[in-house]
Amino acid sequence: MKILTISDRVEPLIYSPAIKRHFGDVDLVLGCGDLPYYYLEFIVTMLDRPLFYVIGNHADEVKKRYASQAEWEYPGGCQNIDGRIVRYKGLLIAGLEGSIRYNNEPNFQYTEQEMVRKIWKLVPALLLNKIVAGRYLDILITHAPPQGIHDQPDRCHQGFQAFRTFMDRFRPRYLVHGHVHTYHADEVTETIYRTTHVINTYGYRVLTIDEGSTNLKKTR
Repeated sequence: MKILTISDRVEPLIYSPAIKRHFGDVDLVLGCGDLPYYYLEFIVTMLDRPLFYVIGNHADEVKKRYASQAEWEYPGGCQNIDGRIVRYKGLLIAGLEGSIRYNNEPNFQYTEQEMVRKIWKLVPALLLNKIVAGRYLDILITHAPPQGIHDQPDRCHQGFQAFRTFMDRFRPRYLVHGHVHTYHADEVTETIYRTTHVINTYGYRVLTIDEGSTNLKKTR
């Protein structure tokens, strides 16, 4: 299965009439946050593939507008999987939105304990996956990175210890995140943590998953 993963930056190669030529063979799109709604809607319309996403810490980038005082309006044709597990063509995929709390903005920022509580809500479904499918999860998409893996020392870009604990316990094959921008070819964007392949998908990546094996195909 070929998966297009995207985060944080509108890519001219994707947001163009050439999208079908370059990415028309992907089976699935995963969004890791801080992308404008028009970009997500363009991708899902042009590729006609499922697009699962989480929201980043810059909520204004993904929302259309406040639908009311209490509700957000989300991109059409896409599925927000924050705090949920979905199954697609046999793959088990979960999502956790937002970043670590670094200011007083109310939305899409979490303390460590708040993120732990979000993860605990996933546990019943993860245990059911283990019973039914023989594994807890294949892919976890997040906006923020795990603590100490691809994160940065400033408060805004610090990662969650809760994600490391998640990998220790539930061992997803992949954790795909955004949030940390990369500008140089020598910056580390892939790390193996125990049995999980952690990938910073700033911009985009194409992930190819074969039954019984995994490999990452870089496209830029």
